[in-house]
Amino acid sequence: MAPARALALVLLAVAWMLVVAAASSPAPATTGWQTAHATFYGGVDASGTMGGACGYGNLYSQGYGTRTAALSTALFNDGASCGQCYKIACDRKRANPMFCKPGVTVMVTATNFCPPNYELPSDKGGWCNPPRAHFDMAQPAWEKIGVYSGGIIPVMYKRVPCMKRGGVRFTINGHDYFNLVLVANVAAAGSIKSMDVNTSNSNNWIPMARNWGANWHSLAYLTGQMLSFRVTDTDGQTLEFTNVVPQGWKFGQTFTTKLQFK
Repeated sequence: MAPARALALVLLAVAWMLVVAAASSPAPATTGWQTAHATFYGGVDASGTMGGACGYGNLYSQGYGTRTAALSTALFNDGASCGQCYKIACDRKRANPMFCKPGVTVMVTATNFCPPNYELPSDKGGWCNPPRAHFDMAQPAWEKIGVYSGGIIPVMYKRVPCMKRGGVRFTINGHDYFNLVLVANVAAAGSIKSMDVNTSNSNNWIPMARNWGANWHSLAYLTGQMLSFRVTDTDGQTLEFTNVVPQGWKFGQTFTTKLQFK
């Protein structure tokens, strides 16, 4: 066998072994993780996180508790990210070891918006300025991964499925010809892509529009009628909640279903 041909065969065999090894090797532990920074707000009991730009109101009674975060512009997506869940860990490679709790992760739900502050530089106070990815976390959640005196830490994060107890909840506010429906306690994707409403007096689905955060509105006259909702989450899963709102309902009421996204 000619030396050149033998060398070519050896190189081909080595290349093949590398391909096989790469295919059989497990994915690195950081697969799917992205980098950001995190601060905290709301106090030790997270009481200051109530309300917020997603419209969930009392986060305790809504089931979100103290594991929540306000997202920067780059992550908030004009409210389309409301309800999404993220796993967050202190980034040991970039953090001051004094302020990082290694080996710990915390899962938070997006419930608020962290507005930009253009009067401050993005690397010194304007933490939520575009295009920065930033989490302003409820203090109890932040302290799971960081040391209080640090104030701000570099983190790694990735979006994960939301785990919720019970079914999806619909709260109806507004008035005649303006129905504002808050969709809460959404599992899986956590966030909503589109929503329609139907009444007991109609066979047609009426498209609803995102008003703000997790609130969707319709301009049709729906007052007192039995209502059904068709909801599609941001991962493309669609559920129909048939006759979830009974006749004679009043504005301000919440209706809990037995259906949940998976």
